[in-house]
Amino acid sequence: MDFDFTEEQIMMKDMARKFAETEMWPVVGEYDDKHIWPEDIYKKLNETGLDCIGVPAEYGGAGIDFLGQALVTEELARGDLGLATGVVASTLLATDPIHIAANEDQKQRWFTKMLEGGKLAAFCLTEPGAGSDVGGMSTTCKKTDGGYILNGVKCFITNGGVANQYTVFATLDKKLGVKGICCFMVDRESEGVSVGKTENKLGIRLSNTSEVVFDNVFVPEANRLGAEGTGWMTCMKTLDYSRPMIAALAVGCAQGAFDHAVEYSKMRVQFGKPISSFQAVQFMLADACMEIEAGRLLYQKACYLKMSGQPFSQSSSIAKGYCGDMAMKVTTDMVQVFGGYGYTKDYPVEKYMRDAKILQIYEGTSQVQRMVVAANLLKGLR
Repeated sequence: MDFDFTEEQIMMKDMARKFAETEMWPVVGEYDDKHIWPEDIYKKLNETGLDCIGVPAEYGGAGIDFLGQALVTEELARGDLGLATGVVASTLLATDPIHIAANEDQKQRWFTKMLEGGKLAAFCLTEPGAGSDVGGMSTTCKKTDGGYILNGVKCFITNGGVANQYTVFATLDKKLGVKGICCFMVDRESEGVSVGKTENKLGIRLSNTSEVVFDNVFVPEANRLGAEGTGWMTCMKTLDYSRPMIAALAVGCAQGAFDHAVEYSKMRVQFGKPISSFQAVQFMLADACMEIEAGRLLYQKACYLKMSGQPFSQSSSIAKGYCGDMAMKVTTDMVQVFGGYGYTKDYPVEKYMRDAKILQIYEGTSQVQRMVVAANLLKGLR
């Protein structure tokens, strides 16, 4: 086993950490209060190229490998989980179906549009009646001359209101179940596409989360990704790709709260001593350190397996399930380190705790990950 990173991975990781500390930490609290997507921060991120870590070099991107993408993701989440979620949803989640199922022409069109001035993308899967049950989706794609007509509403879509292109899943016929699902590239400017309700969220308030409405939207056949009925497999492969990145987001969120708590424990004096000298506080910090490190190794293992061409679906779900729960526990414990001050907005740990909750919900809940892990175990898969 080799735990060393390449020079490129270290460089990108350090760049992301510096950006988080200098450009994100000073202002994210203000954006959290306003509950708006931070366009100015994202523009600065675009100048570094970190907003397009999922774009291959041959299409004008940085060409960062899978582990490098995860390392950057962790560092951005250490700065703010909401902004990092928007970046991951655009350059990785919404873009993974392109890597998986697109032909060369589709890749050229998608990546060209993505690189136009730091544009965002969104992954349109979840519906009001189809969350964990993806096969129960109601958005339809009816065949017509030269393409399809899309009708339906997607909800809880990250970047839904700020993206300029979408990867959209719809069904030819709900009676077909998962065999009827197709995946499409859809331009935001297409007639009939609109943004519905923007969600008022507990956490990740820098991330734009909204409904996307498709009302008789014509999509050319040339924008269908893969053959008819293969959308389900594209979706499942996409989630396998994305779950190590969600685990990296969780590790970054937990690490951010941990770093703030360690520094605070050295400065906060009670009974004439820094609270870092008390065993109760030391044990909370030690437990958090061990839990974060375990999560980091889990997502890095999943990345290694993918990069080496080995099956990684099980490791992806293990990493996502563990790290989501870990981030919720660690951030809650770090609020405890701050005591009463941790419960106020004067310090950042309450925000990390609010943000962390989503990590147990999106990209497959912690319960869904356990279902996947158990199913793989019973099939004899490791």
